[in-house]
Amino acid sequence: MKIPVAILGPTSYTALHLIQLLRRHPAAELTYLASQRDELPNIAEEFPQLMGLCELQCQKIDPPAIADQAEVIFTCVPHLTAMEYVPRLLEAGLRVIDLSADYRLADPALYEKVYQHPHTDTENLADAVYGLPELFGDEIPEADLVANPGCYATAAALAIAPLLARNLVKPTGIIVNAASGITGAGRRPAPHLHFPEMNEAFTAYNVGTHRHQPEIEQTLAAATGQEAQILFVPHLLPLNQGILESIYLDPASEAISEEDLFDAFEDAYADEPFIRIRNDLPNLKHVRDSNFCDLSVRLVKGKAVVFAALDNMIKGASGQALQNMNLMFKQEATLGLL
Repeated sequence: MKIPVAILGPTSYTALHLIQLLRRHPAAELTYLASQRDELPNIAEEFPQLMGLCELQCQKIDPPAIADQAEVIFTCVPHLTAMEYVPRLLEAGLRVIDLSADYRLADPALYEKVYQHPHTDTENLADAVYGLPELFGDEIPEADLVANPGCYATAAALAIAPLLARNLVKPTGIIVNAASGITGAGRRPAPHLHFPEMNEAFTAYNVGTHRHQPEIEQTLAAATGQEAQILFVPHLLPLNQGILESIYLDPASEAISEEDLFDAFEDAYADEPFIRIRNDLPNLKHVRDSNFCDLSVRLVKGKAVVFAALDNMIKGASGQALQNMNLMFKQEATLGLL
């Protein structure tokens, strides 16, 4: 019997990618699309590429009705919105995978500082599991609420954690230089994201203040037991999808070699199907439309430089969410993703 699946916020980019991934999932079936819109569209009218593939009619947000037709729901709505619905979805008996930021930061005070809004569901926040399978996979199968990580944070945590956990690099002075495709900003129109503004452009933004910076620091502390100090410098690329991060760290001692750094990654991710350790440098073209995160490292002029590439819509969002669903229902992590 297939796992019946619902999506809240089906007209988002993350929902579109989830629908496309779920179509090829052998053990899941999409049964309910719950929309906040007054006029409820057929999803193929919203996304014409789905014509003949998925033509579900969107329905109103009714947690008991959703629970009658699904066991798990992906919430693909903006932060502040998700925590309005998640309590009712959980009360209805659904398991929830939240793709917003509302359950990523464990400290409500930190959430309020970062998002300029008090957290209104601290009870469920305390029970949420951070859904980065390669670092917290043991906690995910029993979770009823999984906080899907941010895209930038996924790449950074996967790139830094093995080195920090083995005390190969210092936890201070870490610089994460990252560039993302425009879909990371969501589907809502904004003047600075229009084609004439972004085409042939490349710019930094929110330097040292981006909301993923405290998420990266929290994740590394939980995974390695060390308080890392991160300077996060994000950029916007004139591409639809993809994230490339170049991360600069100080080795813990002069005795550490490049081979030591590669060995740490190989040991940490030997059994992880979606982490690829590369001898060459990662390229966004090689991870596009996949759930892979490609990693490599160099030791240059006394600095360890780690490179991470992933698709922000797949491993950075919808693919990782599906990977989390697989773990929650004790399926192979790779189902629907290879």
